[in-house]
Amino acid sequence: MDRSSHFFLLITSLLLLQWLFDYSSANLDINTDLSSLIAFKSRVSLDPSNILTKNWSSESNVCSWIGVTCDSHKQRVTQLNLSSMGLVGTIPPEIGNLSLLVYLDLSQNSFHGPIPHSIFNMSYLEHLNLNYNNLSGRLPLDMCKHNLDRLVFLRISYNKLYGEIPPSVNQCKQLVYLTLYNNSLSGFVPREIGNLTKLQLVNLGANRLTGDIPKEMGNITSLRQLKLNINNLSGNIPKEIGHLNNLEILNIATNNISGPLPREIGNLTGLRELWLFKNNLNGDIPKEIFLLNNLLELNIGTNQLVGSLPREIGNTTIQNLWLDFNNLTGPLPSTFVSQSTLVTLALFSNNLSGEIPPSICYMRSLQTLLLSYNKLEGALPDCLGNLSTSLLIFHLNENKLSGLIPSKFTKDCSLQSINLNRNKLEGTFPQTLINCQNLLAIDIGDNEIRDGFPFWMEILPQLRVLVLRSNKFNGSMLVASKSYTEKPFPKLQVLDVSHNEFIGFLPDRYFKNFRSMIDAKENQTDDGVDGFLDFIDLTLTLKGLDQLLQRLLTSFTAIDLSTNRFSGSIPPSLGNLYSLRYLNLSYNTIGGHILPSFGSLSLLESLDLSSNKLDGEIPRELAKLTFLAKLNLSMNNLEGQIPQSTQLSTFDNESYVGNVGLCGFPLTKSCGGSNKKPLFPQEDDDAYEFIDGFGWRSVVMGYGCGFVVGIGIGYMIIRSGKPKWLVKFFFWRRL
Repeated sequence: MDRSSHFFLLITSLLLLQWLFDYSSANLDINTDLSSLIAFKSRVSLDPSNILTKNWSSESNVCSWIGVTCDSHKQRVTQLNLSSMGLVGTIPPEIGNLSLLVYLDLSQNSFHGPIPHSIFNMSYLEHLNLNYNNLSGRLPLDMCKHNLDRLVFLRISYNKLYGEIPPSVNQCKQLVYLTLYNNSLSGFVPREIGNLTKLQLVNLGANRLTGDIPKEMGNITSLRQLKLNINNLSGNIPKEIGHLNNLEILNIATNNISGPLPREIGNLTGLRELWLFKNNLNGDIPKEIFLLNNLLELNIGTNQLVGSLPREIGNTTIQNLWLDFNNLTGPLPSTFVSQSTLVTLALFSNNLSGEIPPSICYMRSLQTLLLSYNKLEGALPDCLGNLSTSLLIFHLNENKLSGLIPSKFTKDCSLQSINLNRNKLEGTFPQTLINCQNLLAIDIGDNEIRDGFPFWMEILPQLRVLVLRSNKFNGSMLVASKSYTEKPFPKLQVLDVSHNEFIGFLPDRYFKNFRSMIDAKENQTDDGVDGFLDFIDLTLTLKGLDQLLQRLLTSFTAIDLSTNRFSGSIPPSLGNLYSLRYLNLSYNTIGGHILPSFGSLSLLESLDLSSNKLDGEIPRELAKLTFLAKLNLSMNNLEGQIPQSTQLSTFDNESYVGNVGLCGFPLTKSCGGSNKKPLFPQEDDDAYEFIDGFGWRSVVMGYGCGFVVGIGIGYMIIRSGKPKWLVKFFFWRRL
């Protein structure tokens, strides 16, 4: 055999040995991966879809298992994706033995317990996603010191981590996404994060972080999103933020940040969203913010900002502008232009004054206009009615506006909510509102509107809230001529016409058709009304107190007809409103008996029938109202014993005072006789009588007159000394 043949055999043998070695090593490595995944499976206590139970079997190739991806060359596990499988259990430390793992996603499950430290020793790991679990414990202080030098995505949001964010995170040099949102992390924001120059997203919101915002953040010029909201951060916004030329979203809302808004924010030319609400920011609003050409969302509400609104507000790219709950003063700028893209303009709860400029009507994209709780005055521009084609929410309550409500609302009206409460508006209620078929709520209470009841509103199919309280509405609420519909107010939940001048019988026809008060679940959904529900702002008298209502559940129902001049008796249809929670008929001249069917209003929380002319006994059925927290039957002509029950006995004297014929607990007057009637008959004027027919007022008058006459006669006898026998009888010692 020649030399060349020997050389060929040698080479072949070496290659064969290498192959055998690699094969043996590969089998050993894949067996290590297999044992790691078997250990992982053993820690899963609940597998609702039986994915691991059925598919992860040692009899099949690990690379064929669901959620497992292997490298085609080395046949090693490189990806493990078990997201959104509903798995429950803990993560074993053996997972760190998947030494070639590049991608690990266990998000949206219910893993609990600590994160194994071995995960942070995976030198090939690039993507780690543990979002939406119940993982707890601390992040290791050396989490990036030894490995993870390839890590690009670190996502551990929506868990229960605590402790500090390790400064060693700055050793993960390749990090692009860092999200630890919604944990219980404390301590400072590490200044070392400023060394991670490849970061594009940092989200540390919804934790318990303290201290200031590191100025080193301004070094991360690649940053596109910075979210530090819902923490306890303090100090000023560092002006170095203005160096982040690529920043698109800045969210520092809901902290304790103070000081002025840095004008350097105007350098963030790529900024699309700026969220700074619920802080302690002061000073004026830099006009540079309104010159950012890409800014769409601006919310600086709930701060301590002062000064006037910049003129630049009228011609900006901003779509949703929130400056509410500040101390802004001065007028609304008259610079609004037709090119304005504003969809939401929220300036409520400031000290803005002056008139509403007609130029506001140029904003054809406007959907939400919130100018409540200011000092605006003057008349409403009549052109506001033309905005109703785009406008959904129109709230100007708690100002000093006067004049008329705009008279023209177009046929393609889109309005869902109108709130003009507590102004000085007068005139009539514009009937063109009938064009707004999507109306859900109207509140024009506490004005000086003089009109009859708006029967034409009966046909509004979506109306839930109608508040006309404290105006000068008058006349009857009974339809005098033709009705507008057979089923009026099909979805009405709240009717408040209190403190007006309505007369006549109670509107029995409406009570019969209030479907939402007969069965709230049957007739109500929240589909398509999310915007309306976000801006509920109603002041109603509930349980005897004026209360601000900022939430409207489908189950909330109330009728308030108090302080009018309604007469007649309570119609039986009121006793069929089984979903009614608040009923107030006080301060009218309603007579007759209290309906026993009121005992079927099982959800009723407040019943006020005071200051009427109701007579008869209190129905024992009222004792079944277990939710009743407020009862007022005072100042009527009720008689007999107060029904003794656990519920009715919880109310004090004030609930029954002014009914002379009533007796029994909690009144001090006890009931006599087996029939439980009052001891004495009742006069028309609610006074007691003595048995012989003389009332207590007559007796008092008699005693008073006798006393005065007696004093006068005594004085004359003493002065004249006559008759002598009488003087001698009383004053013999002096004689």
